[in-house]
Amino acid sequence: MFDRLNAMFNHADTFIALPGGLGTLEEIFHISSWVQLHICHKPTGLLNVNGFYDNLLSFLDQAMEQEFLTSSARQIIISAATAEQLIDQLQSFIPVMLYFKLGGDVRFFI
Repeated sequence: MFDRLNAMFNHADTFIALPGGLGTLEEIFHISSWVQLHICHKPTGLLNVNGFYDNLLSFLDQAMEQEFLTSSARQIIISAATAEQLIDQLQSFIPVMLYFKLGGDVRFFI
């Protein structure tokens, strides 16, 4: 899996996940964490065919509402119902500044 992910990272301009299983989820979250850590600045998208990713997107929204994700981190994963919509959104992707609350009033911006 690592060799495949490394090849995609080195040769891709963006990452788009079609409906898939655990391997697809692992790859999309791996890349998303790299974007969050500023290891990678490539846009990441889910092609949400027939609402396949609706529950996952709801989960991410809930994680943001419960402050496990910042709103900036939530914006890393882009989704759309059609390929045309997703490509338009990915082309306008701008990496966001993320901050982490380390404790008390100390915040770390990247």
